[in-house]
Amino acid sequence: MISNSAERWGWVSISLHWITAALIISLAIVGLIMSELPTSAFKMQVFAVHKSFGITVLALTMLRLAWRLFAGTPKDIPGTRLQTLAAKIVHGVMYGVLFAMPLSGWLYNSASGFPLRWFGVISLPKLFTGFNPSIKAFALNMHESLFYVLAGLLLVHASAALYHHYIVRDNTLKRMLGKTV
Repeated sequence: MISNSAERWGWVSISLHWITAALIISLAIVGLIMSELPTSAFKMQVFAVHKSFGITVLALTMLRLAWRLFAGTPKDIPGTRLQTLAAKIVHGVMYGVLFAMPLSGWLYNSASGFPLRWFGVISLPKLFTGFNPSIKAFALNMHESLFYVLAGLLLVHASAALYHHYIVRDNTLKRMLGKTV
């Protein structure tokens, strides 16, 4: 099933979810180690790939939201009002961070005076013209802070999915795994 139904997510939503998750985990690992690399051409390549995948996450997030508006969402699994509210808040904040984090990286890159080319193919415009140390520092601080916010949100998100699967034994996780419910 391509589209979402009242009972489950369709394969487009499922694919976008898991591709985004894999990219975020990869970006986190690379992001944590890349600044420790010795200055070299390899380090510049790692940074370029990190930026390109970050922009890809931004594009996928826009696509996910557009698809969500078009295809709708499954109805909420019955739970307490607090659980439903918490899920909506975590998802909303997570989407906000998935926009803000790549944009802060893009702003950092722009304020550093570097060009940004998506996988060396498409030149992206600068969000700020010229070198600006104060904007560069602000954007880097924001990018790093958002990483920790996102890590916390993902921990809550994954823990809630596992709680629903193993403790509550409902279909929350199964719906995102493409299992028939």
